[in-house]
Amino acid sequence: MAALSARSRVSGARLLVAAFWAGALWVLGYIAAPAVFSTASGAMAGDIVGAFLHRLAWISFVCAALMLVLVRLSGDLDGARRRFLNLLVLAMLACALVMYVGLQPAMAAMREAAGPAGIRASPEWTKFAIMHGVSQLFHLIESVLAAVLLLKSR
Repeated sequence: MAALSARSRVSGARLLVAAFWAGALWVLGYIAAPAVFSTASGAMAGDIVGAFLHRLAWISFVCAALMLVLVRLSGDLDGARRRFLNLLVLAMLACALVMYVGLQPAMAAMREAAGPAGIRASPEWTKFAIMHGVSQLFHLIESVLAAVLLLKSR
């Protein structure tokens, strides 16, 4: 009976972490960021969303670590499902790392170098816009993977 209870707790924790991670991705990417950009000026909106993205990256790192531990401790998972969930979490983590370590710092440096005129007036605007689009693509991929993680974590 105690083993069943422990399995149930680990399974529940796995689902909660997946839900929290997915929710954070969805709320920021599809509700908060668009709302900020529709109400604040370009530079200020970029700063606010940049701060959100920094926090989201750390949420992703912590959730990935927790999910990897919980999947390892899950007695209700067979080997194939455990491998699938691990690969899913690692793919989501890779998306977060590409954005946090690669794209976001480069984009922030471009915005800073653009000065008071703003990135849209900069010769780097096209490069920035492409990087922004790539970042959005990675966010979309991570969001879709989060939906799969949520469904498969039950």
